Amino acid sequence: MSNPLHTLRVTLGDAKVRPPMLEVENLEAGYGPIRALDKVSLEVAAGELVAIIGANGAGKTTLLMAISGVVPVRGGQVRFEGRPVTGLEPHEIVRLGIGHSPEGRRIFPRLSVRENLELGGFTRSDRAEVRRDIDEVCSLFPVLGGRMGQMGGTLSGGEQQMLALGRALVGRPRLLLLDEPSLGLAPLVVAKIFEVIAGLSARGIAVVLVEQNARAALKLASRGYVLETGRITLTGSGTELAHDRRVRDAYLGEG
Repeated sequence: MSNPLHTLRVTLGDAKVRPPMLEVENLEAGYGPIRALDKVSLEVAAGELVAIIGANGAGKTTLLMAISGVVPVRGGQVRFEGRPVTGLEPHEIVRLGIGHSPEGRRIFPRLSVRENLELGGFTRSDRAEVRRDIDEVCSLFPVLGGRMGQMGGTLSGGEQQMLALGRALVGRPRLLLLDEPSLGLAPLVVAKIFEVIAGLSARGIAVVLVEQNARAALKLASRGYVLETGRITLTGSGTELAHDRRVRDAYLGEG
């Protein structure tokens, strides 16, 4: 099995003419009586980086969790590479090629760095390839290579975020859902995280990025969506949204 970190390369121009890798159509989801998503529709092409921006409570995290099967879908459809995935268990969705690095990192604090990374490949049987992918993650984040025997809970916040992202990559996703990867991190760590994210997209791994740093997210993204109170209210290229007065006023601190 080829490693998408090395071999899958899709230019942005190619992505525009390909059918969508991810299709979300009229998606509805929520918690109890609360409807967090109201007929949300979006598309992501192979190799494309798409940003989702919006205020706290807009439904961004719920959207990613609904795609990855963590939150039940009440209506609408999610398709991955043409196949409906609505209603599948999270581990089945991971096995199909959708990885998820959640908000708050959610590493296993009492397991070592190596054990956390190994768990990223829990759906895989090619253990030798898993070890190679762990080595690849350590080349992306060299600090993890020096912490392999250290408990995850003793890492700094930035190191834990690197571990969470690396764990997702060990699953060999073709689509990676990233939820607030820069939240609470020092600027130098944020720069490293975004450097790696940009490199993943360039190598052909599609990325859906939920990010409170809207300016940085739109700079990376080929396209973006604005989510407000559970509904998509704007969409466009990253550049178009970054120059839209409504986005600048509401999310870029220029109002």
